[in-house]
Amino acid sequence: MYGPQIPVCDELHANKYRLPNENFEESVNRNSAAMSDDDNHRAEIKDIFLNQRFLPAGRVQSAMGSPRNVTAYNCFVSGTIEDSMESIMARATQAAETMRRGGGIGYDFSSIRPRGDRIVSLDSSASGPVSFMHIYDAVCRTIVSAGHRRGAMMGVVRVDHPDIEEFIRAKQNQDQLTNFNISIGVTDEFMDCVIKEKQFSLRFNNKVYKEIDALALWDEIMRANWEWAEPGVLFIDRINNDNPLAYCETIAATNPCGEQPLPPYGACLLGSFNLVKYVDEKSIFNFEMFKEDIPPVVRAMDNVVDRTNYPLPDQEIEAKNKRRMGLGITGLANCLTLIGLSYGSDKAVKFLRLIGKALCYTAVEASVNLATEKGSFPLYDKDKYIESGFIKRLPADLIEKIYKYGIRNSHLTSIAPTGTISFTADNVSSGIEPVFAYEIDRTLITEEGPVIVKLQDYVYKNYNRTAETTEDLTVDDHIKMQIAIQPYIDSAVSKTINVGENVKFEEFKDVYIRGWRGKLKGVTTFRLSGKRYGILNRSEPATKEEYNGTACFIDPNTGQKECA
Repeated sequence: MYGPQIPVCDELHANKYRLPNENFEESVNRNSAAMSDDDNHRAEIKDIFLNQRFLPAGRVQSAMGSPRNVTAYNCFVSGTIEDSMESIMARATQAAETMRRGGGIGYDFSSIRPRGDRIVSLDSSASGPVSFMHIYDAVCRTIVSAGHRRGAMMGVVRVDHPDIEEFIRAKQNQDQLTNFNISIGVTDEFMDCVIKEKQFSLRFNNKVYKEIDALALWDEIMRANWEWAEPGVLFIDRINNDNPLAYCETIAATNPCGEQPLPPYGACLLGSFNLVKYVDEKSIFNFEMFKEDIPPVVRAMDNVVDRTNYPLPDQEIEAKNKRRMGLGITGLANCLTLIGLSYGSDKAVKFLRLIGKALCYTAVEASVNLATEKGSFPLYDKDKYIESGFIKRLPADLIEKIYKYGIRNSHLTSIAPTGTISFTADNVSSGIEPVFAYEIDRTLITEEGPVIVKLQDYVYKNYNRTAETTEDLTVDDHIKMQIAIQPYIDSAVSKTINVGENVKFEEFKDVYIRGWRGKLKGVTTFRLSGKRYGILNRSEPATKEEYNGTACFIDPNTGQKECA
């Protein structure tokens, strides 16, 4: 029997991803027919999808083969917000259309002049980027209230913007910018000043507005995360230096959950391999099957680029010029339990590296082979592409193949939170996160309002096996796992480092320093005893509007990051 076996998991899959009166197998038939090249390819991906070895992102499952005018892309980044009212309002209009079609959006607000700056043409003063974020927040809230899926937005401001302190404090409350996640674009220059305890310049359009103590600003960022779990940190120079397309794009923002750094109008297709489905009856991970499944999935996802709808023409142009996708993994923690490894252990780190290497190298080779048949992505420049930080880490023979034959897709790998698609696979552990608890109360949003369902972890229910949960792990266990897989991910890794009550503030701050030194592209933490947890963990049931008004949130009952 195919598909989710737990009734509530099947119900959620039906509500989110299927057409009316469509069962799981029929939805797979629809998807595989819409994503395949021929009958043989359709049979390959149908088998993979039916057995839930690969879980296309929710938008892909919902859109492909559907008569509805929705997009298969989960995430986008806005076009550049120029420092003018015309541009600010134009991007807000485009955001409304993108969210209406089911896409989440990231924005870089660093291009807006700081508060108090003189506007000569109006003989007035600027109100700064944070003030304009409220316009986008209202747009998102309106789209949600019109009956569409929960809005998802990420707002980014660079650490050297003169209004950075206002931005840091923007969400230290319960009712402001609630439809946004926010992150700071942290530069290597700033981190160097923090480490060396030097002064740092805040500037806009090459004009220095003031000099600040870098360590003091860092402490303010860390304290905000300690108490409010925001703003997150994006290592923006690392993102750009590692980017295979650094020669033709500059990245300033990410999608709402941070796994996809994207250029203006950038979009990315997501999907995750379900690792528990590759563990055999002898508790051995079947690497051969895993690697065999990757090429047909790459081919299928590449077809989506040409066959889906796009909210905006600029997004379609951007997507087809670069043909990005983000293939990742889910069910890692459950997989580790099944093969007898402890999350965060040295053996688990080694295993995760092997998984990352198999995923990355096989996907790249599949994309090279696809290029020989269908051509490379239009903006491919063989001399410049192989010079990026990421491509240089690939094996020499693979780099040689890319140079000789080209590559179909500019980017191929990404680690997403996978909260909902993992739930619809009978509640496997999500992404590369540990198991939060073996028995949980999970809040589901229905048309009638939130409903709390009791659910057991996949391995606990099916194998009666338990292992370490989030509360048993140290921050070291978390950060080691994220650092282990990042070298094999050409986009980024979305992971929440849960912080227990016994962790001291200095140890907490060190997580971010370790992340930077470990060459991560971003760090997100969540402290259960922080103020943000208090907001989410109300004793009374939350209303539908309260949950829908959150772009991405960590469910206090499951510990999972949920994004639209």
